[in-house]
Amino acid sequence: MKATLGNTQPAQKNLRNFVGKLQPGLDELTSQTAIRNGGKLLLFLLLVASSLSAQPLRLLPQNPHYFQFKGKPTVLVGSGEHYGAVINQDFDYKTYLQTLGRDGLNITRVFTGAYFEKQGAFGIAKNTLAPSPDRLILPWSRSTQPGFALGGNKFDLNRWNDAYFTRLKDFMREAERNNVVVEITLFSSYYGAGWAHSPFNRDNNISYTDDINPLDVNTPNNGNILAFQEEYVRKIVRELNGFDNLYYEIQNEPWADLKDTVLTLNEYFPAEDMKTGQWRAALEVVAQRANDWQRRVAEWITEEEAKLPKKHLISQNIGNFRYPITDPDPNVSIFNFHYAHPEAVTMNYHLNKVIGFNETGFAGSNDHTYRRQAWRFMLAGGGLFNHLDYSFSVGAEQGQDTAYQAPGGGSPRLRQHFALLKQFLESLDLPRLRPDASLVKAAPGLMHTQTLTNQTNQFIVYAESVSPRTTELVLTLPRGTYTAQWMDTATGQIEQVENFTHGHGEKRVTFPKPLADMVLRIQKQ
Repeated sequence: MKATLGNTQPAQKNLRNFVGKLQPGLDELTSQTAIRNGGKLLLFLLLVASSLSAQPLRLLPQNPHYFQFKGKPTVLVGSGEHYGAVINQDFDYKTYLQTLGRDGLNITRVFTGAYFEKQGAFGIAKNTLAPSPDRLILPWSRSTQPGFALGGNKFDLNRWNDAYFTRLKDFMREAERNNVVVEITLFSSYYGAGWAHSPFNRDNNISYTDDINPLDVNTPNNGNILAFQEEYVRKIVRELNGFDNLYYEIQNEPWADLKDTVLTLNEYFPAEDMKTGQWRAALEVVAQRANDWQRRVAEWITEEEAKLPKKHLISQNIGNFRYPITDPDPNVSIFNFHYAHPEAVTMNYHLNKVIGFNETGFAGSNDHTYRRQAWRFMLAGGGLFNHLDYSFSVGAEQGQDTAYQAPGGGSPRLRQHFALLKQFLESLDLPRLRPDASLVKAAPGLMHTQTLTNQTNQFIVYAESVSPRTTELVLTLPRGTYTAQWMDTATGQIEQVENFTHGHGEKRVTFPKPLADMVLRIQKQ
């Protein structure tokens, strides 16, 4: 024992793996025999296990494409309101967070006050991010001077609003009680109209912020606004440092305001439509000066936490759809996409960080659309999926309102689908799970085949049938004896089970249902 503990480098390297494997049996080790023969060792391991489970959310050490939270490997899967739970005082966040926890989901996203909306924005009828002006609560106190664009007094950027931080921290505690991780989104693009009511706009504060071009706000060239932004970030980081259940996102959709490059995604899309702003047919890349500013914000977070007990992950919102990331910020551990394709994962898997899909929408309201998006992305190797769920609003904090008017979807049934996905993934060997394109040799009649394996005894294939006829997968498997189960991703029902022994050559497996989306789990005995 003395020799092992004396060599601390190998011990530290393997300790977490060892304790993770040991944790399920720790209760049994409290017998009198165990205590008599190894009581000190047991106490040491219990203390280590307790310490690991109390750490903030972090990347899974054995496989940084996933997370570790409360000492366990995990993925983050959610279906949440439109980011206004804290700044909108009419929103009952306790009921909301209890609903997420009860539904088996574990992530939500909140905007912390630098950006919010007014009613009617983006065609959302019940927008939690657009509170009544008299119910808006922000990090800064109101002054005695009238003139805020949405009504009421202007803001004083030199005075913090204690009531806001009380509400923010109570929200975090309630999320913690319900095992929900919170994405703390610090900034956002303004989409043109949003700057008019921003507290950083000199017309809305008494702090004499510089009068600048709105497109310069989230860049290093924003005059004295930069200093106010830095104080805001550092204040939130200090206030939230005691919580484990969070990570920071720098800016929501930075490419919406500033972009250097637009690539056509579909060469058959009419060129004249591209000129009128058809963003769904383009790949938009954030401007370099905006990216430089994001790095500055990440540095503020990192520098402030260097003086504090806990260190939290930082996320960067890269773009819509997919993009091969260049020159990644070393302070960033999560790279998030909106309306993401599975290729966003495969293009960036080499970064050995979590690739996330943290906003859905603009694809109708059918549950099956977003269910399939989630399975495609996560079975490609993604570690985070968060649906924008419009069934949550003020007065509908249990997410039961399916009569919403909004550019997306959401329903209790859809949240059940997402919970099933989360449960399925967490039943797998996450520490060793990797994508493996070689597993599927051919998939006639099937689309979006995504594959994961642990390279030894678990082989997973998600597939969507586009054929009205029976079809099959052609797989390459090592020799062995297997059990194969097909699960319907809509119901969770096991539709087909096959036990087989495989030798040399291809293995053909029949897809159970035409025009369905299903997941195949093959377990080697």
